[in-house]
Amino acid sequence: MRHVIALDVGGTGMKAALVGTDGTLLHEARRATDRERGAEAVIESILAFAADLRAHGEKHLGESAVAAGVAVPGIVDSAKGIAVYAANLGWRDVPLRALLSERLGAIPVALGHDVRTGGLAEGRIGAGRSTDRFLFVPLGTGIAGAIGIA
Repeated sequence: MRHVIALDVGGTGMKAALVGTDGTLLHEARRATDRERGAEAVIESILAFAADLRAHGEKHLGESAVAAGVAVPGIVDSAKGIAVYAANLGWRDVPLRALLSERLGAIPVALGHDVRTGGLAEGRIGAGRSTDRFLFVPLGTGIAGAIGIA
C-alpha cells in the first residue's frame, strides 16, 4: 500500500506514523530522542527511527514509503533542508533533509518547523479547517504558537 512517513521530533521524544496517501493512519510509533547523549546521538536516533519506519512499511505494507515529512523544533531552513539550531537538542546547521533522504533510499523528504507544520495540519485537516482564523498552541517540552489566517 502506498504510504508516507510522518515524523515529529520533540525535545524529549519522537512521534511517528505511516500514513496512506489517502490520509489513512496505518501505523503509529514513539521513541525517545536520546538528547541526554548529545546532538550526534539525537541525529542518529532520528535517522534510525526513520529507517525502522521504512522497514516496517516494507514488511507490513508491501512497499517502501514514497516520501517523508519531518518536523523538528528550533530554527529550520525548510528551503535548504537544514535544521539550523535547536537549543533543547543541541544541534547547529544539520543537513537533516539530505541525511534522511540518504538513509531512506533517496525518497523525497520535507523538513519543517514543528509548530509551523502542526499549525498547517490543524488548519487543513484539524479543528481549524472550518474557520478563517485559529490559534495553534502545542504544549510539550517547550511552548510556541502558530496563527492561521485564511
